[in-house]
Amino acid sequence: MTLKQRIYSEIKNGKLSFKNKHEIINFTAFIVGRKARREAADALEELEADGKIIRDRRGRFCTPSQAGVFTGTVRANARGFAFLTPDDKQKYAADFFLPPHSLSGAYDGDKVLAAPVKGTKDEAYVIKVCERGRKRIVGVLENFGANAKVYADDEKLPDLFVPRALTMNAKNGDKVLCEITAYPEGKAPSAKVIEVLGEGGNFAVEELSIIRAHGLYEQFPDEVLAEAKRVADQKIELHGRRDLRGLLIFTIDGADTRDIDDGVSLTFEEGKYHLGVHIADVSNYVKYKSALDREAYARGTSVYFPASVLPMLPKDLSNGACSLNEGEDRYALSCLMTFDKNGKRLNYEICESIIKSRRKMTYSAVTAICEGDKAAREKYADIVDSVLKMRELCLIMESNRDRDGSVTLDVREAKIYVDENGEIVIPDYNRTVSERIIEQFMISANEAVAEFMLANKIPCLYRVHEVPSPEKIETLTGFLKDLGINAKLNADDVTPKDFQKILYSAQDKPFYSVINKVMLRCMQKARYAEVNLKHFGLASECYCHFTSPIRRYPDLFVHRALKEALHGGSHLTAFAECVKQAGIDCSERERIADEAEREVDDLYKLVYMDDKIGEEFEATVSGVTNFGVFCELDNTIEGLIPTEALPPDDYEFFAERFLLKGRRNSFRLGDKIKIRVDGCDFGKMRVIFSIAE
Repeated sequence: MTLKQRIYSEIKNGKLSFKNKHEIINFTAFIVGRKARREAADALEELEADGKIIRDRRGRFCTPSQAGVFTGTVRANARGFAFLTPDDKQKYAADFFLPPHSLSGAYDGDKVLAAPVKGTKDEAYVIKVCERGRKRIVGVLENFGANAKVYADDEKLPDLFVPRALTMNAKNGDKVLCEITAYPEGKAPSAKVIEVLGEGGNFAVEELSIIRAHGLYEQFPDEVLAEAKRVADQKIELHGRRDLRGLLIFTIDGADTRDIDDGVSLTFEEGKYHLGVHIADVSNYVKYKSALDREAYARGTSVYFPASVLPMLPKDLSNGACSLNEGEDRYALSCLMTFDKNGKRLNYEICESIIKSRRKMTYSAVTAICEGDKAAREKYADIVDSVLKMRELCLIMESNRDRDGSVTLDVREAKIYVDENGEIVIPDYNRTVSERIIEQFMISANEAVAEFMLANKIPCLYRVHEVPSPEKIETLTGFLKDLGINAKLNADDVTPKDFQKILYSAQDKPFYSVINKVMLRCMQKARYAEVNLKHFGLASECYCHFTSPIRRYPDLFVHRALKEALHGGSHLTAFAECVKQAGIDCSERERIADEAEREVDDLYKLVYMDDKIGEEFEATVSGVTNFGVFCELDNTIEGLIPTEALPPDDYEFFAERFLLKGRRNSFRLGDKIKIRVDGCDFGKMRVIFSIAE
């Protein structure tokens, strides 16, 4: 046994665990002899580099299992501290707090090895950085003699040092994309400019800056484009598929939809609803581990902005061969379900098919049919009966889900678009019956497919939404009590039905929309996982994403595994080996896309409101902090009334009660208030309000 092996064995068996370098070398010198001191020091360095041993914050050595270490992703805060999201969500349900002194040089997005702090429930410290999450950073460049500094747009990220020779001749005030070249200990990271985005403050440059900051790109590699064009030219042939071109199938989407991946059909016979949900068979074109597949996996999802989209797949597929365009034969995976008159699903079948969409319908047109619009019913006479039966089944499904405890949160989302004149339009929020029809039908198909995957032990990326943590439930209970609602919630055994009862009790109250928001904040974030952990919000026992393979990689994964099972399942082992990591990666890509979409939306909202400075609006208090009050307009745009702009008072902030309380004035979530638009802070991406006289 070598000295290195001996030292590792003694640490592993506990004899030398949690001993510092000096203690271990002294022990080695006592056993082997003083001449081995240098060899012992080298052995410790090698064992640590190999990951077999680690050092805790006190410099003591132990094995990873002895320290209870785990891997996770750092989520930094602009104020210096951070949170750590563990990779193993089953073992560690909640995030850990990382004080500034526990970061050990880790930045936002980094993958790290960490350990819990003994004696605490939710605090950890970083042992080492395993992988840097942000290799590229966007910021504003300022030249300083022979060197330059880039001030990161994201306050959670470090500023960068850039040698003047590596600035690509960027001017002062230019937005640039930098690639980090080194992480000197105790100093700002070194970097080089790899793209000059343009002059800061320009709208197009600011939008591009957000896109680049999240690692997103408009263009596909030439290899991927060539492969997409080649596979898209395939001739549609039956090849043993079910021929469903005789069914009355049509699509229902927003007027600005860029890709169409789902169609629906419905017939009613002998008291039974026969519902078909037909999804574009993208896996027929995007083969496993092909160039297309690698690019789709790297992107994870399509990203949608008000005036553009960054698709997961090239247009030859997303807008062409895989899009269920009106009047064209398309490959599909069809989920054919039968429901009785009470909306109970009696049976289902999943098959490979060929379909032809008869109509490309919009939400507004279908809503008009449902509401009895004579012109719409005449124009779309061939599908009126189907649409009305769809509305009928939708209402039954909603009633059933309501009975089962589905939590339907009324959280409004802005609908932002750019009109034909190039003007930004943000209408008041409105959710129509046609959108509810598609939502219910897609949920039903997703549940049927997930149940099939689970019953047949097929590797699957389940869409999971776990039960809220006890701490979040206690916060919610306290908030409700402050509003006069005595909610009897068992923090350790809360159910969707409990949430639903609260929503019903507050339905006619002025603070109803606020309770929806607070509930949303109390819930866990939905994610993808290789095991079925149920879906709390939908009160669903088993759920996955199946209905959008053009724009979401998890749906494409499910399609592939499902088709493999339909064909005998001889190659399912490959899916089982990669499904866990795919869940982690797809969840992360979804988070990045959500952040990018939200930040670009905020930019459009700022530009929109910049023309309304001085105007007054009715608003609802949507957030309360120690630095001011957030208010939301009817079109979902939110702005801040800074504390200094509030009526003079001695204010105290109660975070758990969402309350800013003064001696004469108080502000809480849900309060109605009249505001004036005072300005737009493009630096902090925030609209500034004040209280109207």
